[in-house]
Amino acid sequence: MTKRTPTGAAVLQPQVTQAITDAVLDELALHGYGRLSMEAVAKRAEVGKSALYRRWPSKQDMVVAALSEFSVPLAEVPDTGSLRGDLLATVTAVHDWLTHPRFATILPDLTAEAVRTPALSEAIAATIGEPRRALGAVTLQRAVDRGELPAGFDLEIALDLVAAPVYWRLSVRRAEVEPDYLERLTDHLLRALQC
Repeated sequence: MTKRTPTGAAVLQPQVTQAITDAVLDELALHGYGRLSMEAVAKRAEVGKSALYRRWPSKQDMVVAALSEFSVPLAEVPDTGSLRGDLLATVTAVHDWLTHPRFATILPDLTAEAVRTPALSEAIAATIGEPRRALGAVTLQRAVDRGELPAGFDLEIALDLVAAPVYWRLSVRRAEVEPDYLERLTDHLLRALQC
């Protein structure tokens, strides 16, 4: 016998959730966090507002969930077999995340909003920052397991060191990334981590 969904129970359809997530990202890119509304997201996703509230209790929860779903998988780096290869893959993944057409316009506004709204900042750290760092830690632990990094090295500093230069160059300096920049950066990171 097939198990039947109880009458009146909400069934969350993945394609509707994806349409809403896409609408959230589009609205954030166009209007920013402050001007984003549940009504506008529902209209863009072609769903009723109730479809949003069945998934998330608030605008903040909806935004953080959409950004997490987009951002965290982009930090997954395959095992290339070497620390240098893994570092290059990591800085390339950070670059691709920060330059993604949607996210590149969302990040500056979201950063400013997070400064003004501590609860948003905490939610972003918990659902995006920490999972992305955990994936980075896996990458660096592989290097320890291969004997390329010493056991007991400062993981927190290393995680900051790997991501910060790309963020600083793109988001703060707004400088161009030359074709060989990520390769050169990888070589510098490799020397810094092995000291």
